[in-house]
Amino acid sequence: MDLLLWRHAEAVDGVPDSTRELTERGIRQAHKVAEWLESRRPKKLRVLVSPTTRTRQTASAFTDNFEIVPALGPGNDISAILAACGWPDAGGSVLVVGHQPELGRLAALLLSGQEADWTIKKGALWWFTNRVREGETQTVLRTVMPADLV
Repeated sequence: MDLLLWRHAEAVDGVPDSTRELTERGIRQAHKVAEWLESRRPKKLRVLVSPTTRTRQTASAFTDNFEIVPALGPGNDISAILAACGWPDAGGSVLVVGHQPELGRLAALLLSGQEADWTIKKGALWWFTNRVREGETQTVLRTVMPADLV
């Protein structure tokens, strides 16, 4: 299974938090990463998105075919994100468009086996693969693509 974690692009400050929109820079970030991802898109990719405006706008730079999943909203538990995407057993590929600190904690868990406060930059994409080698399940970090390097 492939799991892609995409933190929403730069958004304006304000309240309510759920309706914050992308800045002009954030729109450019989202389109750059979407273009990079489109040329590498896994087959049968499900796209799951937090219900916030900024995550929906980020995902829309890539596709309009996404599912809004409340469990991906800010402040939710890492186990809720894992359950929503079916990691590691669902097979196929899932792109999660979400928030800090949850995505950073999830990345830490996948790579180190423990939640930790890792930071994923705004607009960045982290791509993980789950595989079995010699009877051992492994998580592999395929790439980290910050928006400013695309």
